Amino acid sequence: MNKLSKLATALLLATAVSAPALAAPETFVLDPHHTYPRFSYNHLGFSTQLSRFNKTTGKVVFDKAAKTGSVDIVIDAKSIDTGSALFNEHIQGEDFLDTAKHPTATFKSTKVTFDGDKPATIEGELTLKGVTKKVVLTVTSFLAMPHPMQKKDAIGANAHTVVKRTDFNMGKYAPHVGDEVRIDIALEAVKQ
Repeated sequence: MNKLSKLATALLLATAVSAPALAAPETFVLDPHHTYPRFSYNHLGFSTQLSRFNKTTGKVVFDKAAKTGSVDIVIDAKSIDTGSALFNEHIQGEDFLDTAKHPTATFKSTKVTFDGDKPATIEGELTLKGVTKKVVLTVTSFLAMPHPMQKKDAIGANAHTVVKRTDFNMGKYAPHVGDEVRIDIALEAVKQ
């Protein structure tokens, strides 16, 4: 029995040493200089207006081996950038973002669906102006690799969804100013 026990222990150790390390979830912190949520909407039929938020924080948890992940984003709603100081103030008013009462917008994922090794959709809850709705982000690009400048693992992605602003109590001027708003996010994040 002693020889059998030693053999079993030796086999267990050999298997443990030769087995590849199992991947674990990795946490990535958003790069504030390369993460910008943008939104676009139809303005009176004349044009599609594009705006963005300049301050975003958050993290992404990614486990390539298990094909799981999560996203947690906080947007400083006061960092709205429409290209016009006057319009920035207008969008922050009570009729729209109401940043005096709701200074942040958030997205928290509830499910990430993969296509192969890459996320394809991210389901979650978007909170704007204190109203939370379920949304699905469609991921159009994703890359996980060492960052060539920072020499750390990094990820990057682009994703989008469409929401109705009336669902978030921001329906002033609808339908003349489009109710449907496309939200796009370009994000980069570096491993902690």
